[in-house]
Amino acid sequence: MPDDPKSPEMRRRRFRPIPVRMLVPNFITLLAICAGLTAIRLSTEGRMELAVAAIVFAAVLDGLDGRVARMIKGQSKFGAELDSLADFVNFGVAPGLILYFWQLHELNNGGWIAAMVFAISGGLRLARFNATMDDPNKPAFAANYFTGIPAPAGAITVMLPIYFQFLGFSQPPAILTAFYTLLIGFLMVSRLPVFSGKTVKMRVPPEMVLPVFVSVVFFIALLIGYPWQMLSIMTVMYLLALPAGWKSYRDHKRKAAAAQTVMPPGAAPLDPAAPFVPSVTEPDQDDRPARLN
Repeated sequence: MPDDPKSPEMRRRRFRPIPVRMLVPNFITLLAICAGLTAIRLSTEGRMELAVAAIVFAAVLDGLDGRVARMIKGQSKFGAELDSLADFVNFGVAPGLILYFWQLHELNNGGWIAAMVFAISGGLRLARFNATMDDPNKPAFAANYFTGIPAPAGAITVMLPIYFQFLGFSQPPAILTAFYTLLIGFLMVSRLPVFSGKTVKMRVPPEMVLPVFVSVVFFIALLIGYPWQMLSIMTVMYLLALPAGWKSYRDHKRKAAAAQTVMPPGAAPLDPAAPFVPSVTEPDQDDRPARLN
């Protein structure tokens, strides 16, 4: 029988060689896990700057592994599950422990609860994302929005008090840091629509290739030369842009609802993202075959 695990066909299928292109994205994900675990160790040793840098490096790798997998056609179910586990460690557990060892330990159990709630919120957010990724009832415009702050953005955002201390500001009260940690955790598990940019066209006009290269190099140079200033500015701008994403989602939802109300009875639902194509019917055709049926 072909489904028998002891059959020669099943044995050959089980031990067949795996293409290297299927392994490359997983190597990147494993490197990101190493960065997250190293960040935890560095935070226990008090080297907070290196710990935060390791989380940022893990976030960069998290943005690369999926794009590399799609580029070289190396997607796999194993890679998707590994990526979710990596996100929970790197952007849930590690930032919570960094904040705890940095300041939240001053609140004893209260600080530990704040760090633990943030880590659990990251895990719940990832589980919800995996469960609703293939939802057939999701409207077309919803593909351009996340539900809640994504885990990498939540990890970068929640460490804003640490960035401020690195810039020379006085350390905020521990209770304020705990409330801010809980707020970011709540935003991660909330139903807040957050603009994702997935459907934005990534094609660059030929005349803009060199300016784009220069801009990217300039941004990377600023991030390397002034890391805490850039991370602080980007985090504040991201938080200020959250209401704009919610307003944009609400406008799309209102337009979709308006399109549904003007439809004639029995018509198929309209896709608000699809272009309008007028239908053309022959003047001599009628619905006589339908009536005969």
